This record gives sequence, C-alpha cells and structure tokens, in this order.
Amino acid sequence: MGLLTDPRAGTGKIIKLLLKWEKPLCFVLYIGGVVWLMLLALPAFNDNTYFSENALLPGLVTKESNLEQTSKQYYYELSHEMKRYPDNMPYAWLSAKFSQLHLDVFVHNFSLIYPFQEQKFVGQNVYGIVRAPRASSTEAIVVSVPYRPINSIYLDTAPSVALLLAFAKFCRKQKYWAKDIIFLVTEHEQLGMQAWLDAYHGSTSGQEGILLAGDLSGRAGSIQAAINLEFHAMKITSIDVKVEGLNGQLPNLDLFNLAQNMIAKEGIQQSFQRRFDVNYRDKFKSWWYHFNTLMSMVATQATGVPTGNHGLFHRFGIEAITLEGFKKSGKETGTNFYQVGRIVESIVRSLNNLLERFHQSYFFYLLPSTDRYISIGLYMRPLVLMIASLFIKAFSIWQRLQTSNNSNETKKNKQSLSNKVDKFDIGSIASEVLWAHIFGVLIMASPRIFTLIGSQMLNLRTEDSLYISFALITILTIFGRFYLKRSIKYENILLVFVIALIELATALMCIAMHNFSLALVTAVVYVPIVFLITPHHESASRFRCCQYIVWIMLHPFISSAIVVMGYTYLNFPTDPIPSLFLRSYRANKQALVFSIVDSMIYGNWFYNVATAVMLPMWMLFWNVMHSSIATSLR
Repeated sequence: MGLLTDPRAGTGKIIKLLLKWEKPLCFVLYIGGVVWLMLLALPAFNDNTYFSENALLPGLVTKESNLEQTSKQYYYELSHEMKRYPDNMPYAWLSAKFSQLHLDVFVHNFSLIYPFQEQKFVGQNVYGIVRAPRASSTEAIVVSVPYRPINSIYLDTAPSVALLLAFAKFCRKQKYWAKDIIFLVTEHEQLGMQAWLDAYHGSTSGQEGILLAGDLSGRAGSIQAAINLEFHAMKITSIDVKVEGLNGQLPNLDLFNLAQNMIAKEGIQQSFQRRFDVNYRDKFKSWWYHFNTLMSMVATQATGVPTGNHGLFHRFGIEAITLEGFKKSGKETGTNFYQVGRIVESIVRSLNNLLERFHQSYFFYLLPSTDRYISIGLYMRPLVLMIASLFIKAFSIWQRLQTSNNSNETKKNKQSLSNKVDKFDIGSIASEVLWAHIFGVLIMASPRIFTLIGSQMLNLRTEDSLYISFALITILTIFGRFYLKRSIKYENILLVFVIALIELATALMCIAMHNFSLALVTAVVYVPIVFLITPHHESASRFRCCQYIVWIMLHPFISSAIVVMGYTYLNFPTDPIPSLFLRSYRANKQALVFSIVDSMIYGNWFYNVATAVMLPMWMLFWNVMHSSIATSLR
C-alpha cells in the first residue's frame, strides 16, 4: 500500500471514479446549485422574519407624536427658502431652525479634490443634537436627510427635511431619551454623508487627499443606529425600506424587521425593492414573483453601490436603513405625516431601548419579501456546490498529470511518473501567473495616468480618456495573444489551467464572505464556460471559435458594457436601436468613471475586483485557450 503523499502510489477507487465521472459530476453540481438557488424563493426553503433582540420592545410604547401640522409649516417655509437658493442648501435657515428648538447646532465644512482634474468642490452639513437627559452622552442615534435643491436631478426631499425638523421639536420636549439624537442634513448626497462620518470617527475611508472631511465642532456618543429619510411628498402611498450598503454590506436583520413592523402597524403599504407583497393562489406565480424580488436584491447588492446614505454607516459598525416614501398617483389614497411621524417615533424609541449594539440577528441574509428571509446557512450552499465543481475539475486535471497513460507499469514508466513534476517549467508558469496579476494591479492604479495623458496630449475629457484607454486595454488583452504566440509544453498549459481554476474558486469564496451577490453572479456566469475551456489542440475549430466568442464576451470590461446596455434597454425599451446604442455608449462612459471615482472616494471594491482579480484570471484562461503546444508527453 503506497503512501498518500507518494505520487508513485496507484490511485484509489474514489479517485478513479472521480476521473471517470468528472464532467457529469461537475455539470450536476453546477445545475444543482442553480436549481437550489431558485428554490430558495419558495416558502418551504426560507423562514418568517422575527425579532431576536428582545430589548427593542417594538410597538409596545404609547405613541405621542402628531407631526402633521408642524411638518406642513416647516415645509412651506423651506419651499420659500429653496426658491431663493435653487442651487444650494439654505444653511442659515436650517441652523436657525435648529437653534430655535434649543438644540446644540453645528455646521460641518468639507471639500472634495476631484482626482482627475484637480478641481475643488466644497459643501456643508448642518446638524443638531438633542442631548440625552437620562444618560451621559455615551451613545447616539442618527436621523438624517439628504438635502436636494430645486435644480437637483433626484427626487425632492424637502418633505423629509420638514419631518426631521418637526420630529426634532417633538424629541426636544421628551425626557425619556437614554441616547443622544443627532439630526443631520447633508449636502451633495452620499458625499456629504461620507465626509461627516469620516470626520465623526476621525478616519479616511477612501484614498488620502481626495475627500477632505475636516473637523467637527461637536460630537455626541457612539452611534448605535441610523435612520435615513427620503420622503418625496407630504402625502405618500407606500414606504420602501432600503438595506443594501457599500460593498454589499447589510444592516442587522432586526432593524429591517423593526421598520417593516412599524410601517405595517400604521396601515401604510410596505415594500422592498419597490415590490409589494402579493399573494397568488397559483404557487408558480407566487414563486416567480418572490424569485424576482430576490434577484432584484442580488443585482442591487452585487454592484456594491449603496442604495441610500444609510449604506455608508455599515463600515463603521452602525446599523442603518433608508425609509423612502413615494407620493400618491392617480386615485390612490395618500397617507399624511401623522402616520409617517408615528413610524419614525416608534423606530427611534425602540432603538432608544437598546442596551447594547445589534448582535442577536443576522448580518448576512437575502430577502424574497418583506416578511421572509434566507439566512447565510441556506444561501451559501448553492454557491458552494458551484465552487466545488471548479475544485473537482482542477483536481481531476492534476491527477491526470500525475497518472501514466501506459497500461504496463514498467520500472521505466514508474521512474518517468515520479519525475513528471520535475518536468514542469516552474519558472515559465510562475512568470505567466505573476505577470498577469501585475498587469491587473497596474491597470487598477492607472486611471490618473490615463486622464493625464488624455487631457494634456489629446485634449480629451475625463470620461473620454478613460473610456478610450480601457477600450485599448481590452483590445490588447484579447488580440495580444495572437501576436505573442509562444510554444509551451502541454503539461505546463494544464498546470496553468489548474492554477487558474483553483484561483477562481478561492476568489469566489473570498468575495462571497463580503459580497455574496457579486460572487453568485460571477459564479453563475463564469463557471459553466470555464468547464468548456480546453487547450488549443484539444478542441475542434468550430467549437474553438465559439469558445473564443463566448470568452471574449466574459471579459470584465466587455461584460460590464453588456450589462449597462441591457439596463439601458430596460429603461428605454421604446427607443430605436441607434438611440439605444448612443445611450448605452454614454452610460458606459459614465459608469466607468463612477466606478473608479467610487473606489477612490468611498472605497467601493467593484472596480478593484474587476481589474486586480477578474482580469488576471480571465487572461490566464485566455492563455490556456491560445497556447501553442511544443511537446507533449501524453
């Protein structure tokens, strides 16, 4: 009986069985993972939401607020101020209103040095603090609103500012607060919120010297939770609860359940991903509806872009959500700010009851509806099946490299087998893998150089410089292999293939620990195509041509462009084809710039993963498909 570590030992029955059924087994694992994932939308495969943190005491307090009239008054005054300052935030008016309520009022100044053109943008945040009468300012809750001027391209948030002021007036009169309450109005959307959080915690989330957060004149306690308000009208018909944060982070599930429970108690329609809970008698329709809701969350989370200002709190260990209210349309019955104010009061008072940070419930979950969830213990298994198929394929190829094809195990064959590993050109293989990753890291760090060259030499705009540069990089990575052909041993090609498979599987597992949705989308798209990849001389010419086309479409930059094009079509389905292509071209340029800027300012990983992780692996598989065979020991 040979040792397990002895390559000369005969392969066991399990290994022989694995080598024989490798392709069917990998196929079954992948299909099983996809089917299992789809079944998670069924009620039998997920669970009802519930409260794990008993200290919240949701809905057990007597609600005392009536913010309707006060909100209306503030709204009319704010509307007048907004007309006076159509492009800016009325800092003086907001500070005066907070001061009239006897809050501790502070103004936070911040600036942004645009990384590509050295332009400087400035902004201000205004915030007031209600000090806890029953504690010593050791903990705090944030209620925030992103201010949007009249000329903003986004939906109006003036009603939210009015509600925040009305709620601040209510809170100032109460004596039961055990935590400080910070009422924050931010400028420039997520930029102002990121600057305020960086200044509050004395940190820098993005690259140094880009977002200059400045200092805060006043602070409260350690922030336990945050509620971001985005109500677009004084009368609303539904409230959507947003949870997706930066890099796919999510708040504690108890906070989401708390918001949904309080909204339901006030009789307002609740939604998630702008989709309401619909009960179909037909089980297939019910499953399909909930599956679409689930996939909407996956698609949103995979980008790593926060769906609201709440998404920037999560990296600091602060649980936060956004409540977005939509105005009534047509004959729908609207809900005034009496009920909405009671919702905010209920949530904040429940948070006031917390004795410690959220920790009881899940931080990793998927949501097929507002009242059901899928825990990490359930949704990780389908992904693990897909990833396991990659490991099995890599192991099978490695075993074939270690096993002699000759039926007669002569002494000569055994000696050849024992030395086969020594015949790998380790230096060539290591350099190929290393240079692929060095290339990816250089591309990740190159946007400033590209914009500098484009603006100074060719007088191009930032988005044009970046788009042209990355288009040239895409062409270089695709067609460069045709002109830089080199002969390589068959065994070396397969070893590169094994390394690429293991790296892809490991990368998917690592990404899944931080952003499951991004890993899932990548696995669903890449894994079946990787199974079809074979070295150059093992595939027929027609099949090889199809391989090339499909793999080119999976190039990180090309696949991103295809996704943007599809999104453009979904938003403008009636436009003619030339108009759609023009819109897609512009959207692709903007998406590229936004992804790079997000990585610099906020620390979004999407661009970094695409360039430093996925691009090198794509190149390794591309090299396997194109390498010319010098000699073969088969």
